[in-house]
Amino acid sequence: MATPSPAARAVLPEGGTVRPITRWGADVMHRPQQPVTSYDEELRQLVADMTATMYAADGVGLAACQIGVDRAVFVFDCPDESGTYVAGVVCNPVVTLPEGRERHLDEAEEGCLSYPGAFVDCARPDVASVTGTGLDGEPVSYAGDGLLARALQHETDHTLGTVFGDRIGDKARKKLRKAHDKAADDYPPGWPA
Repeated sequence: MATPSPAARAVLPEGGTVRPITRWGADVMHRPQQPVTSYDEELRQLVADMTATMYAADGVGLAACQIGVDRAVFVFDCPDESGTYVAGVVCNPVVTLPEGRERHLDEAEEGCLSYPGAFVDCARPDVASVTGTGLDGEPVSYAGDGLLARALQHETDHTLGTVFGDRIGDKARKKLRKAHDKAADDYPPGWPA
């Protein structure tokens, strides 16, 4: 993975504590998350912890449910198709995807920090935009292609109680499960804390 630029990291809060990643199967991973209604120090600390955990796990995005917190917020720091890194915080995200002739699917490998060590192809629209609010309640909007588009969709899904395994067929899910089980020793309980 390419190292995010210092400018990209600057938009995310620092000083967080790395927390264990919550795995698929935990109730919080499979239900819509509670909306963010308070933009306070508690939210800032949660997002700082999410950021620290995402970087410790070598991820490009992380939703609050992935550290066991029932809140509709995610952080991300990943490149678009051109390799330009974009980072941000989105509370109460709403994703917009192209429709009709503008909709083109990108079938590429996808993984999830909450199901570590496993990747399978998952078709998603090749561009996406997301709107929501930032850490201080201000409106935010991000859009992109490539991995950024995939991350915006993947993390918004988490806030809706959907894991990407819900978006693939039985054969791909079986392949994903085998890869996850094979890598299990590399991701012990409590990882990456």
